[in-house]
Amino acid sequence: MAPNDIHIEREPSQTTPVKNGIVHLGLGAFHRAHQAVYVQRGINRTRTGQGNEWGICSANIRSNHMLVDQLRKQDLRYHVVEFSDSEHVTLREISAIREALYAGSDGPDREALLARMSDPGVRIVTLTVTEKGYFLNPGSGELLHDAAPIAHDIAHPELPDTAPGILVEALARRRSAGIAPFTVLCCDNMPHNGQRTRRAVISLARHRDTELAEWIEAEVAFPSSMVDRIVPAMTDADRQRLAALGVEDPAAVVCETFSQWVVEDRFPLGRPDWEADGVEMVADVAPFETMKLRLLNGAHSLLAYLGALAGIDTVDAAVARPAFRQLLQHYWQREAIPTLSLPDGTDADVYTGSLLARFGNDSLQHRLQQIAMDGSQKLPQRWLAGGVERMTAGDEVSVTALGVAGWIRYTAGSNLSGRLHPVDDPMAETFATLHRRHACDRPALVDAFLGLDAVFPAALRDDRQFAQQVVDALTRLERDGVEATITTALTLNFSDRDA
Repeated sequence: MAPNDIHIEREPSQTTPVKNGIVHLGLGAFHRAHQAVYVQRGINRTRTGQGNEWGICSANIRSNHMLVDQLRKQDLRYHVVEFSDSEHVTLREISAIREALYAGSDGPDREALLARMSDPGVRIVTLTVTEKGYFLNPGSGELLHDAAPIAHDIAHPELPDTAPGILVEALARRRSAGIAPFTVLCCDNMPHNGQRTRRAVISLARHRDTELAEWIEAEVAFPSSMVDRIVPAMTDADRQRLAALGVEDPAAVVCETFSQWVVEDRFPLGRPDWEADGVEMVADVAPFETMKLRLLNGAHSLLAYLGALAGIDTVDAAVARPAFRQLLQHYWQREAIPTLSLPDGTDADVYTGSLLARFGNDSLQHRLQQIAMDGSQKLPQRWLAGGVERMTAGDEVSVTALGVAGWIRYTAGSNLSGRLHPVDDPMAETFATLHRRHACDRPALVDAFLGLDAVFPAALRDDRQFAQQVVDALTRLERDGVEATITTALTLNFSDRDA
């Protein structure tokens, strides 16, 4: 059934020329549904005068060339379809991306990308390459020097494959040409994402040239940002829904109506007037990013692993079950919110209530499998950092322990009924080895996972009470099922050792 309320927003026909002042690395659905929408608002506002200097050159540096080819066929125009619910839809035409490049290791546009990033007119480079795209140890934050793509960039710095390598090469070219460096704005879900990006870039640059690394350290701004919008992966069902709206667009993106972007205001070469387009420009992003990571993303991960084990496919289907709603409320109130310094004016109850409403949006069909990807990269900032704070204060972490148990069981590659699922994670082979080695010994399996230094901080690895909580939760999950185990977690906090 087609929605009753459809709002259509298109670029005004009489716009002034748009130049590319931004290069973006990571031409995926989130970028097209989030940052590009904000930039489009600025273009729509700018019709006269000097024109707009903040168009985007977006580059796909992984995946394949198909999306780039499709966008070029469509004259770099595509649609963002925002569902507040099944009855209310906003349809936006986006043309903020003025150039699309495929700069993967086998792509034809790597040199074009580096040339664009060396252009004095480009003043900002933004990134959405996912947590694993920075090649940082999730626990320590140090650059993974031995990772094959990073080793390649160390050996062949002028032919980079990774996002940090591309940034280093482009900055080296600007330095050699006497061009001021662009600002690097990370838009991925990492705590202190600007600092972490800076660490990756400077660490890689040191392998190439100490003076270059010192120049980057002294001259390049790496502001942090917090991004928030639910953008599910497109499915055939989504394309059928769009066809019913009259949208035949292979590059279209479906998302929720809600959108938030909070950015640290540090741009030496200038920036768009983002405030006018709904961006919150602040001095310190940390309270926003920690709140979002632990409340929204932490809850998403709980639903992803425990919901998948229960045979549930989507976020809305999970939160429709009372046990899962109770689990989220307990996690938020008892384990997550107490660790936060909330942004001024934020009411935690209002915020978490809005999250439940967003999670329950059944028009998105947000698949748990999408959220479950790359857990080894996500859990340290979503659950584990807060868990350490709670344990240090002598407080309960029963839901965190249950989440870890659910994740460990999920990485076995099947749900509790035996239905197989892919384990999409950089450490998937390691997980498979641990499951084979300790298939009949839950305590040994838990100890092996907690011993993964790339994931778990020493405070959790060495805490025998926490390890026992995870063992108990894992035992109950396999014996009693997910929802019965949730009930136990909320009533006993796993203090009862009868598992």
